[in-house]
Amino acid sequence: MSAIAPLISDLAIILVAAGCSTLVFKGLRQPVILGYIVAGVLAGPSVSFIPTVSDASSIRVWADIGVIFLLFAMGLEFSFRKLLSVGGTAVTAAVTIVAGMMFVGYGTGMSLGFSHMSSIFLGGMLSMSSTAIVFKAFDDMGLRGQRFTGVVLGILVVEDLVGVVLMVLLSTLAVSKQFEGAEMLGSILKLGAFLIFWSLLGIYLIPTLLKRLQRLLNDETLLIVALGLCLGMVMIAVKAGFSAALGAFVMGSLLAETVAAERITRLVEPVKNLFGAIFFVSVGMMIEPALLVRYAGPIVLLTVVVLAGQATFATLGVLVSGQPLRVAVQSGFSLTQVGEFAFIIATLGTTLHVTDDYLYPVIVAVSVVTTFLTPYMMRAADPACDYLERHLPAKWQRSLARYASGAGPESRHNTWLRLLRRMMLPGALYLVFCIFAEAAFLRYAAPWIEARIPGRTGAAVSLAAILAVLAPILLVVLRQGNRSPEFRQLWNDSKFNRGPLVSLILIKCLLCIGILMTVVASLFDTASGMGFAVSLALLTGIVFSKRLRRRSFEMEERLRENFGGDDTADAERPLNEGQLPFEQLHMAEFGVAAESIVAGRTLREIDFRRRYGVTVVAIRRGERRLQLPDGHTMLFPYDRLTVVGTDEEFRIFHRVLDEQRSERKRRREEKTATALRIGSYTLPARSALDGTTLGEAEVRRRASALVLGIERPEGPVTNPSAGERLRAGDVVWAVGDPQRMKPFFEAVRQE
Repeated sequence: MSAIAPLISDLAIILVAAGCSTLVFKGLRQPVILGYIVAGVLAGPSVSFIPTVSDASSIRVWADIGVIFLLFAMGLEFSFRKLLSVGGTAVTAAVTIVAGMMFVGYGTGMSLGFSHMSSIFLGGMLSMSSTAIVFKAFDDMGLRGQRFTGVVLGILVVEDLVGVVLMVLLSTLAVSKQFEGAEMLGSILKLGAFLIFWSLLGIYLIPTLLKRLQRLLNDETLLIVALGLCLGMVMIAVKAGFSAALGAFVMGSLLAETVAAERITRLVEPVKNLFGAIFFVSVGMMIEPALLVRYAGPIVLLTVVVLAGQATFATLGVLVSGQPLRVAVQSGFSLTQVGEFAFIIATLGTTLHVTDDYLYPVIVAVSVVTTFLTPYMMRAADPACDYLERHLPAKWQRSLARYASGAGPESRHNTWLRLLRRMMLPGALYLVFCIFAEAAFLRYAAPWIEARIPGRTGAAVSLAAILAVLAPILLVVLRQGNRSPEFRQLWNDSKFNRGPLVSLILIKCLLCIGILMTVVASLFDTASGMGFAVSLALLTGIVFSKRLRRRSFEMEERLRENFGGDDTADAERPLNEGQLPFEQLHMAEFGVAAESIVAGRTLREIDFRRRYGVTVVAIRRGERRLQLPDGHTMLFPYDRLTVVGTDEEFRIFHRVLDEQRSERKRRREEKTATALRIGSYTLPARSALDGTTLGEAEVRRRASALVLGIERPEGPVTNPSAGERLRAGDVVWAVGDPQRMKPFFEAVRQE
């Protein structure tokens, strides 16, 4: 027999170690992520007295796959609607964290004697928290329904985007020894264009595609399609120069807007758990005990810097964005770890030979230690907040409460700003999509067409092809906000408003003409004046085309329908913010597990509102969404409940939903359950059932059986009704408990 490949044997060692450690940590009521790290230490090259992994390079590949699926699962849970609902908070906090930790990290590196470049890279490493680790910790600790988790995940997404820009910035600095502002700006614009293009395209196409293919998608095909889309977006992101994790998250967020989101989440979970375990074990495998001893001082200092710095800057950033003190502290204590981007940045510095050799193993050790401490920091958030609330001056607390309750900008009541937000923000997104599509077409599609159709004819075909894509979108840009209530109000309020309103429309027209001019000039090499005239004529034709107008309406309606509209996004926001005692109320979504004790019971029977203080306001069941269900509504496995309550109520509610039937009750049910059998029984000459109907015989109750058919000389009776009379000599075919069926059907009449 041939030897087992190292990949298989190494995987066996990893999973055995992970399984044993997980069981131990589950028994100790500790997060399983810590068990995975311990398993990594045991399976790593540092331990020699037990079988260990022989080929660490292959495990790193599996770990990369684990990160992809973890980020994909996070995207499924954290859709674009949720990201938009915490967008301002996430951006403000992420910028505060990155700027603060870059400064602190650089200063710490210089104080430890690191080189100037190593200190800069160190600041970048310490500023990035771990999306995968935080997401897994939230899952293990049952915190995903808490109000602060949406804020934390939003910050992590923004940090990942900032990390891409930071990598470009650091690599440019390492090579040229100076900052290239133009290159950095180009990278930011490229990242934004990538996200906008694929997000709009995905929201337009993917939900519609899955709706039309729904009858063909069983669990197997849906899983394959979802993973294929995930890895396809990963390839696109990598080809565009971004991280694989970013591509996985984007596709997860797109699929979160589809009717199959819940099914995909359930199907992907085992895959995510498997490869996620391998990833966290691989983190533990990077620990070298000898190195920890040698660089114990810097490792301890950097660990303290990460714990204190991330908690401080994250809390400050979330507070500045207008969130309450408790949410800010909980968010800050959840981000106290060094993430996967630190390894990427450290590898970048090593590859470019601009950082010290010992920086990589030191940052890996700090990452492992802070990862190990992450669950304990999360648990320490509430006591820390309680301490602050007891010791902060009452005046400060009132100021923070007023600031949080007034964080919603008063500008929402300004009609002009509401109009600009309605008109310009969607218009800018659509214009970026047009520019990205135009650039891709001119680079790839147009040369392919002109190579097969040379001359002016090929250029005309290319123009027609790109106009087929751009024209409906440009018409959406021109129409955006022109008939809104704000526009009509401003137009009617004062004649002085009409000039600026017309100017806004002219600006949109000029932007659209500029996009068309770029296409015309690239394809026909015309002069500027001629290009402007042709573009103006094309835009006029687009505006007055009834077919394009209808297509534009359909496109906008599909995007609005697939994205779910603004109401869903608003549902993620806190309710009655700043109005005590309701300031802690917010909405969250919970899933009903297959074995949950609430499955199969009505809302009235469970009485969530009286027992746990939460209110179920909607139930999502596949494509159906039950709004404001009444007490007679029954819960089924895999239902998604939209619930209103506080964090403390959600914590109890989450445990109730996850609670399953007790092991004793399950064993009792299994013991009393009998195997069903199909059998045939001949009614004797003096049968007790002779002359009775099936309904009168009460076969189901008295024999625990169901009659399938009756054999008679004149012919069989299949699926007999309750009124069918039994006769002596009938051969009755039934399914049920054989120990009860035989004496029932073969019993004779007692005379």
